[in-house]
Amino acid sequence: MKPNPLESLDHVVRDALGQLAAIDDLADLNGAEASLIGRRSAFTSLQKSLGALAPEDRARAGAALQEARRRVEDAFEERRRVLDSGAWERRMREDRLDLGDVIAERVVWSPRAGHPGLVAITQRELEDVFVAMGFSVAEGPEVESDWYNFEALNIPPAHPARGMWDTFYVEMGEPETVVLRTHTSPTQIHLMEEALASGTLPIHSVMPGRCYRRDTPDARHLAAFHQVEGLVVDRGIAFADLAGVIETFTRAYFGDDIEARLRPAYFPFTEPSAEFEITCTICRGAGCRTCSQTGWIELGGCGMLDPAVFEAVGLDPEVWSGFAFGFGIDRCAQMRHQIADMRALTENDVRFLEQFS
Repeated sequence: MKPNPLESLDHVVRDALGQLAAIDDLADLNGAEASLIGRRSAFTSLQKSLGALAPEDRARAGAALQEARRRVEDAFEERRRVLDSGAWERRMREDRLDLGDVIAERVVWSPRAGHPGLVAITQRELEDVFVAMGFSVAEGPEVESDWYNFEALNIPPAHPARGMWDTFYVEMGEPETVVLRTHTSPTQIHLMEEALASGTLPIHSVMPGRCYRRDTPDARHLAAFHQVEGLVVDRGIAFADLAGVIETFTRAYFGDDIEARLRPAYFPFTEPSAEFEITCTICRGAGCRTCSQTGWIELGGCGMLDPAVFEAVGLDPEVWSGFAFGFGIDRCAQMRHQIADMRALTENDVRFLEQFS
């Protein structure tokens, strides 16, 4: 009986697995591939010796040989995966650059305190001007019902004037339409209601805050902007009082060389109404892109309170009179600091922001 050449198969497998376990370098593993599972391996020699077996034993021996080879090949690939992963981790550790250490060595940090943005600074300055003129400061909600934002201000549903304040709707329908306020004028209604209920008339107040309109951003407009509204309700108030307040504010805030002018306009909640403009601070009246070559910049609107507004809150227009005005805080910042394009206020360019620290 011929000896079975595969009797040493278990020893060959154990020896190959032992060699694999002892290899710790990927290059050494690649170099040992031929001797472990390649053409120079013991498995190749055993494959050639199968011809010496009897035909009835050859198929069973061949299957055993292939199973043993697969075991070693699987172990080889697993060892390759482990060594490859370890090599990658070593490369990452070797190539790692601690930027914290580099920065600490080369950069001297000088912590700086933050500061309000230009719009916030401008709002505080405006409040100071009006407080010095005898006004108090009040605030109102940014999300308003349709009644406060439109109807109580003499702008009923489907009124053409609503096109002047195309806005963002939060909720439409029952029980009522809710919008992001288009102006700070709704705060007028809140103040008059509260003053009537508490008996604290007259009113001399300004109301700063954020407003929203579906405006296309350009050099003078933003969809989200800031406005300050002024309201005076008292006995015997005349248009001359309004003009005096506008003139006093303009010179106090912009300087004696900047003039204000009023020109007729239409607003549903004031009658008579006017828009007030100031000399363009960019070109000093010569004409530029910001003022559309006119030399004047529209700052806001104003007028005497319409009797319908008094009636909406329950005040007698035969007893009380008053005026209101409103203008953009962003526009004031633009004019005060000669900013050609208002979009610079929202672009967050650090080089721009640091100029107003």
